Amino acid sequence: MAKKNQEFAKQDERLEEVNETLTGAGKWIEDNANLISWCVAGIAIVVMGVIALNQYVFKPKALEASNENAKAVVYFMAGDFEKALNGDDAECIGFEAIANEYKHYQQGELAALYAGICYFEKGEYEEAAKYLKKFSADDLNIDPAASQLLGDAYVELQEYAKAAKAFEAAAKSGNDIIAPMSLKKAGIVYLHEGKKAQAKHAFETIKSDYPASNEAQDIDKYIAIAQ
Repeated sequence: MAKKNQEFAKQDERLEEVNETLTGAGKWIEDNANLISWCVAGIAIVVMGVIALNQYVFKPKALEASNENAKAVVYFMAGDFEKALNGDDAECIGFEAIANEYKHYQQGELAALYAGICYFEKGEYEEAAKYLKKFSADDLNIDPAASQLLGDAYVELQEYAKAAKAFEAAAKSGNDIIAPMSLKKAGIVYLHEGKKAQAKHAFETIKSDYPASNEAQDIDKYIAIAQ
């Protein structure tokens, strides 16, 4: 019986502690009501500010960039890379201006990709690499294609280490078309640099991982060269 009384006493003590804690918390809230109100108001203002910024600044800017890209794409599709890049002194400002003016938007990055392609087609590989490096996207087709073209630009500039790195990045995508192409390009660059082990690994990866690809059809020849 004494033992039970002790247990009841302990439970009463715990209840008192809980009540004191709750009472203390309630008192703190009561004493700091103004502070809490200001904090809640501050959070509300920040949230409303973010919503307003997105609605009245970011969305219109993104739409604006998209419209500018559409104008430049017309020249790009026609093969007029000069006007696609630099505009027509009328309605179109060109991919280069879009990429720089809207660089914090997705459409700005897309313009950078277009600018890189235009410069590559014009044979201006340093500028091509400059803009291609600005582009990134979570797309299994576009992103590796951009990396592969960046590698091609570095090959033209005879910057072979950077070229191999770009080709390897494109190959990591696992894209069934671009990956084997990029691996073969990387392997050839490695052979040019005398790095036979890396070249062999690239070629053997094509054979094992992409046996149905066009690059795999004559890959044994390249593997033999890399021995």
